[in-house]
Amino acid sequence: MDSLATRLSRTAVWTGAGVELRDVEIPALTDGDLLVRVRLATICGSDLHTVTGRRSAACPSVLGHEAVGVVEAVGGETAAVSVGDRIVWSVTVACGRCERCRAGRTAKCATVRKVGHEPFEGDWALSGSYAEYIVLPAGTAVVRVPDTIPDAVAAPAACATATVMATLEAAGPLLRRRVLVCGAGMLGVTAAAACAEAGARVRITDLHPGRVDLAHRFGGVGDAGGTVDVVLDFSGSSDAIAQGLGRLDIGGVLVLAGSVAPGPALTVDPETVVRRHLTITGVHNYEPKHLQQAVDFLERTGAVFPWADVVSSPVELDELHYVLAAPPTGMLRSSVTP
Repeated sequence: MDSLATRLSRTAVWTGAGVELRDVEIPALTDGDLLVRVRLATICGSDLHTVTGRRSAACPSVLGHEAVGVVEAVGGETAAVSVGDRIVWSVTVACGRCERCRAGRTAKCATVRKVGHEPFEGDWALSGSYAEYIVLPAGTAVVRVPDTIPDAVAAPAACATATVMATLEAAGPLLRRRVLVCGAGMLGVTAAAACAEAGARVRITDLHPGRVDLAHRFGGVGDAGGTVDVVLDFSGSSDAIAQGLGRLDIGGVLVLAGSVAPGPALTVDPETVVRRHLTITGVHNYEPKHLQQAVDFLERTGAVFPWADVVSSPVELDELHYVLAAPPTGMLRSSVTP
């Protein structure tokens, strides 16, 4: 692997004031590391929150955690994939040894590191997907991508789709359940499709009517009020959460997945929770099994839902700054091809 040390990766570095393209040296790989050539990366909403200042993050850093790429080199002999494999990879990198990891909560590993969230000037410079190459350390979950899944469909699996899989697991059985999805971004629309496939009756809300209309193509219908069995919140809006909580029927479940930035506190009446047998839970990131489930789901529903239609045509890496903003009308993700 020493020969890789002389190679460079064209990399977009977020400086806090904008994006600066730099040629970054590719390090020698250690046992279990992967060097991946990025084929396509999608622009997640959390990266937009970073560049607008809504979310604090390491700076400078290489952003980007939704991507698909091809394994270019493998460190040692313990990697689960081979050179030439097209893969997606998890947002989180876990130690696998701490108490949380042993309990099956690797997403909350005591020493967790995250793709696209690490300081550029630390020991993992090529940690984000807005670059020609990314280094995936040992502990990063990876999944091979079938040839039937296009790059633009595969990339969101690494964040949006896998997070939805974790959210559905927290919600419990969905067959014939009345589900309200709050927020019709990439997560909400994906959740609508996954719930519909699971046999639920899906309603979806959003402040933008056009997004609700788009969700109709993915198994969701506009909300008409009334009681529901499950509320999945991807909006992060305390008002939307409170309204959803108030509509839960006996035994209802509220899953919070969008509250990842500071916001107003939510008032919860404990007596109501007790008497109505309600469950309130949260999901942040996901486990390796959810990444595999995400790829399987996208392969299974590729002919059912128009996944590629909601990702805009990619720009080149030197045009990344143009798409670090809300995606074009009618789209849920912008994309870049490093």
